[in-house]
Amino acid sequence: MGSKFINIISTLLFYISILTFIIAFNFAHNPPGGWYQQFLPSLPNFQVSDMYFLDSLNGWIVSGNSMPNDTSGYILKTTNGGDNWQLKYTDFRDFSRIKFLNFSTGFVSGGYGNGARIYKSTNGGENWFAIGIPGGGQIYFDDMSVLNEDTIRVVARNGFVGGVFRTTNGGVNWTNQASSGDFPDKIYMYNSRIGFIGFNAGTPTIKKTTDGGFNWFTVSNEGFTDIEFIDSLTGWKCWNEVDSIKKTTDGGISWEKQLIPPTGGFFAFSSIVDLAVINAITIWGVGSIATTSLGFRGLIYKSTNGGDNWGYQLPDTSIIVISRYFNIDFINELNGWAYSNIGRGVHTVLGGDTTYYPTSVTQISGTTPSDYKLFQNYPNPFNPLTKIKYELKTPGFIKLNVYNINGKEVKTIVNEKQNTGVYEADFSATEYGSSLSSGVYFYSLFAGEELVDTKKMIVLK
Repeated sequence: MGSKFINIISTLLFYISILTFIIAFNFAHNPPGGWYQQFLPSLPNFQVSDMYFLDSLNGWIVSGNSMPNDTSGYILKTTNGGDNWQLKYTDFRDFSRIKFLNFSTGFVSGGYGNGARIYKSTNGGENWFAIGIPGGGQIYFDDMSVLNEDTIRVVARNGFVGGVFRTTNGGVNWTNQASSGDFPDKIYMYNSRIGFIGFNAGTPTIKKTTDGGFNWFTVSNEGFTDIEFIDSLTGWKCWNEVDSIKKTTDGGISWEKQLIPPTGGFFAFSSIVDLAVINAITIWGVGSIATTSLGFRGLIYKSTNGGDNWGYQLPDTSIIVISRYFNIDFINELNGWAYSNIGRGVHTVLGGDTTYYPTSVTQISGTTPSDYKLFQNYPNPFNPLTKIKYELKTPGFIKLNVYNINGKEVKTIVNEKQNTGVYEADFSATEYGSSLSSGVYFYSLFAGEELVDTKKMIVLK
């Protein structure tokens, strides 16, 4: 009996070891994606308008629908990072903004039809009650900024009754801080003194205050859908496809356009409509669409150098069917969420997937060089981005290839006819889904069939 028992145990252990090996093998060779899908409850006319996460577990989402007398204004809450959501409040409102100051105190704004409302919660969003509002409930609040429990600002673009309204006593009294005829639809306050309002309708304009809203002055003849600053000088804003993402280093006085992948081919539509700024170098953006074999899928853009270069992530299209993301929120480098406007989203606790950076080749000078020349890439070593500069004496067919240490071609950066001039190519070790491992590589420039030069570069991860 004892021998038979031992044999049974041995057989079980043998099969368990095989099963463990198979699981480990499959995991190693088919690792899970950095994003996984989440779902909101199925609710009538549900349209996500804003979301806010306080930490890795606690978050809130509001929805709205611009239909009068439509009970599609919802407030939802999660306590497990978005894996499950609970409906906490429903009203005849077009909720547009939600903000929590801590685990207890939060505010929601919006309204349509029978008037605007601002709701407050003092128990983490479990219950909500209305606070005093400006305008007698006859206007629509487009956006809201909450500095603390007492100081709140809302903006409304309604003619005659719109403006920038501020309360310093939690909604008991309100003051319109707008200049005559100013009816903005966006507001962002960096602190109690510095802030911006945006006018996206009519003539797009951005105005700034440095004295808490008592005075506003124009800083840009364009609008914004989202704007975030990391200090009083450095910030980013997104707006439309043409001026999708811009950066300022002088407090918003001037804005420099940053280049995301252009619309065309794989990038069915390339634009950023919402931002998540982690720090001075790491920025996320959503709003773009990719063309895949399974149809249109939402792209998530990422920059790891302050917006100078933008790569993309495409959450697993075999299981995630989301055609476009409109809202994104990150609480740190690893934990983030991106949601569509119809109740589907993705969540990461790993900082997302590998980020792929499309190659960009730019002619930086039209002067005629005295010869063909290939320059050393910079920076070198690099991860994942570097630049390669070269000069062309005459027009012709140009190839710029990358090889591994064994001489095998691993990338083609340029393969086209180019004019005389000086060019610079952005090259990524993670371009379009193929990642180069750390090591020594070589890149060669060909003019027609003639080899111009070969140089060494190092990928260091």
